[in-house]
Amino acid sequence: MRQPKAAISIVVFFALAAVMMAVVSVKMSPLDRNDSAFVVQEPYLRSSMPTSTTAAAFMDLRNQTGTDDRLIAARSSLSGRIELHSHSEDANGVMRMGQIEGGVPLADGASHAFARGGDHLMFMGLEAPLVQGQLVPVTLVFEQAGEVEITIPVDLER
Repeated sequence: MRQPKAAISIVVFFALAAVMMAVVSVKMSPLDRNDSAFVVQEPYLRSSMPTSTTAAAFMDLRNQTGTDDRLIAARSSLSGRIELHSHSEDANGVMRMGQIEGGVPLADGASHAFARGGDHLMFMGLEAPLVQGQLVPVTLVFEQAGEVEITIPVDLER
């Protein structure tokens, strides 16, 4: 009598193990990835002067969606418009700032630094001065993932 109970216990054990492995493999599948899995590290927004009508946002943006994508726009109720900007040096050694045409490509698993002296989000037409510690909702618009909401704190001391 003990042998059938032992056999049933072994069968049940392996059946449960198979179910657990199936659940884990589905959860770890690339098909289970979230389309808005963009990681934003160390974001901050600052203006050069309290009365400035422009400001710049900086951050490291990592794409963990499982798909190559491109940041094509950004918007916020804080300003009239936001442009993706870059600094570049002209032939005379003068630094110039201008809009990035075509957006910023982000391969899956790659990061892009929006940093002072380089690429940044340029807020134009600020309606009020920025306040230290203020949290600013921003919508990033991607070619594939669509709209992704983030929050950028104001840090006027960096």
